[in-house]
Amino acid sequence: MRTSQVHSARARARHTLARRLRTAALTASALLSALIGTTRSVFAQSGPEYGPSKGTLLIVGGGQLDGSGIYEKFIELAGGPSAKIVVVPTAGGNKRGDGTPIVYHADTVLASWRKMGLTNVHMLHTHDPAVANTPAFAEMLRDARAVWFVGGRQWNIVDSYANTLTFKAFHDVLERGGVIGGSSAGATIQGEYLVRGAIAGAQIMMAPEPEHQQAFGFLRRSAIDQHINTRNRWNDLQQVIGKFPNLLGIGISEATAIVVRGDQFEVMGKAQVAIHDSTHPQPTGEKPYVVLEAGDRYDMKARAVQRR
Repeated sequence: MRTSQVHSARARARHTLARRLRTAALTASALLSALIGTTRSVFAQSGPEYGPSKGTLLIVGGGQLDGSGIYEKFIELAGGPSAKIVVVPTAGGNKRGDGTPIVYHADTVLASWRKMGLTNVHMLHTHDPAVANTPAFAEMLRDARAVWFVGGRQWNIVDSYANTLTFKAFHDVLERGGVIGGSSAGATIQGEYLVRGAIAGAQIMMAPEPEHQQAFGFLRRSAIDQHINTRNRWNDLQQVIGKFPNLLGIGISEATAIVVRGDQFEVMGKAQVAIHDSTHPQPTGEKPYVVLEAGDRYDMKARAVQRR
């Protein structure tokens, strides 16, 4: 056999061997991916897909809550007036137009809570994520039974606490069986996708800046809007679930709340909740959402309404 033919045969053999090795590697990789996917699926089935496995969420659509029973429900879930409750006013703003930090005074922020008889209520705020990432700052939440996020603009909450020790401490409150509540911006921050997170204005449903697209995920696989009745936002979540069809859109009216435990919630308060679900589209000609009233329950995993 000529030398050139020998080299050619050897090259073909090497090419064949390399192809077989790549095929074997791809097959092994596919099997490993399938195994990982199955394992993840098993773990996902061991707990709720949407809400916390231990704690409770109270998600409020904004507005005046007097007479709605919502504050009373929050205090009850926390463990009563003597339970340690932490109020976060950060959505009200971090900095003024000239760049100077906004200062919050605990006596002012907590006055209305103390009037409701709370004896162990505290304020938590910083404009600086570096501070929020310190153990000393997050220590306030270590034994808290409840956290309440005040309304304002939700991107301020993200700027202060996202990916910090304080963010983890918020989730730890739920892991201990506590409650997280919030109204308006304090409602939207509890979902997975941050609706109306754009700095340019609350009229923008989907923020152009990536850092303001991710909420805190207390209620996973969801996008939460608020003030839907008074600001005529009934249809606005269609834009979000149109782009992210895996998300459940939850629009909440003023003086109205959902109480979330695991994969289910119940509506309470004075008005209505709108459910936007791309997996169960409404018939042509009807509103693109399902309306829930106070006392109605909703199974987020099954995407099913249980009427009062």
